[in-house]
Amino acid sequence: WGKSRCSSKNFTNFRPVRDDFRRYLELKWGHCGELSEKQQYIRLVDSVALKGGRGSASLVQKCKLCAREHSVEILSSTIKSYNVEDNEKFRTIVAFECQGLEPVDFQPQAGFAAEGVESRTIFSDINLQEKDWTDYDGKAQESGGIYAEPSACTLA
Repeated sequence: WGKSRCSSKNFTNFRPVRDDFRRYLELKWGHCGELSEKQQYIRLVDSVALKGGRGSASLVQKCKLCAREHSVEILSSTIKSYNVEDNEKFRTIVAFECQGLEPVDFQPQAGFAAEGVESRTIFSDINLQEKDWTDYDGKAQESGGIYAEPSACTLA
């Protein structure tokens, strides 16, 4: 499960913009305990065939150390937005089906959207790589932002 906690001021319905949104994860191999050399991205729109015709997954990788092939699938029905009533609470925003790989870290990047609480104005192309995003809602005449806590983007 991917859980997140952030502070939101005057914004709600914080979510990925499109199905090709990239979720950057650090992965750990279940069999040998090896960590991925760099963060890997996983997208809902990707479908990679599993060896032996056992179906497909969003991400399939072979470990350089133990040579085993493992996979991660995004469970589309679990993708949720982060809303004003969730402010500063941990909320599950996505779940993964993992076969031999374990996500151990999540790094928010670009590709999010949110809307003004009062005006319902849509703000797209929100980038949380620096953990914070601020903007001004001209319709509501309010400034606000999304503030992701560095230790609050977790996988449980």
